[in-house]
Amino acid sequence: MEFLIVSGLSGAGKSAVIKDVEDMGYYAVDNMPVALIPAFADLYVRSSIRDRQPYERVALVTDVRAGQTFDALFESLELIRAMNCDYKILFVESNTQAILLRYKETRRRHPLRQDGETLQQAIEREKTLLSPVRESADYIIDTSDLTHAQRREYLNGLLAGSGKRRMVVTVTSFGFKYGLPTESDLVFDVRFLPNPYYIAELRPLTGLDDSVREFIDRWPETQEFCAKLTDLVHFLLPRYQEEGKSSLSIAVGCTGGRHRSVRIARALYDDLSKKGCYVVLTHRDIARDSVREAL
Repeated sequence: MEFLIVSGLSGAGKSAVIKDVEDMGYYAVDNMPVALIPAFADLYVRSSIRDRQPYERVALVTDVRAGQTFDALFESLELIRAMNCDYKILFVESNTQAILLRYKETRRRHPLRQDGETLQQAIEREKTLLSPVRESADYIIDTSDLTHAQRREYLNGLLAGSGKRRMVVTVTSFGFKYGLPTESDLVFDVRFLPNPYYIAELRPLTGLDDSVREFIDRWPETQEFCAKLTDLVHFLLPRYQEEGKSSLSIAVGCTGGRHRSVRIARALYDDLSKKGCYVVLTHRDIARDSVREAL
């Protein structure tokens, strides 16, 4: 029997993730106290043997926040391993900006927020508190820019129930003026490519539009860079997999994240998809103001 322990930041989407996991065939339990994990595992194993339960995979959401120690969580997990139950940890996170926006929209109070403390301070403190769990996680999913469909696709790639799990590759376009995607494993800077921003009729468009794509693709340096980029990524993927890595985040950046990075990220996504890789594509800054002055 396999247990999936789902943890992560408040507001990052643990509840949504556990629903997706349940749809994938897991028996899911939300809000499981750390101290009850071994007792639940023992009970479930016994009932599965006796009643031939149909679920071989169980997902438990647990919060290791104020009042609970990380030692207690890891001790509980070792106890279920002693019952011949394998477990994996899935850590759900989002960037601070996304979490701030979600709390603003829902008007809920952050569970760790103290009197006199800002919401951002509570979020950053929780990140520090949860860092041991994140470091021990087998899988990490960043929901900051994922749509519902992309999140489900990502989870399906990580937790496929049959056959060998495939590495999930996330390709993200972004603008350097808005900061680096901190979760990225590989970052590529394409600001050296000719910039459509300086063409009046192309400025309000994005790298998804045909005219912008044609402008970027016509330059020899674009063709050469794309060829070298795809060669490098295809060289790296099997080596990361051999190391045990289950996901890879690739970020492609230009100045504003609307033109060049979007086009190159899409080209990389198309290439990897054609070769059978499990890929999720996001454009972090594509909706930003298109008429701001380029740096």
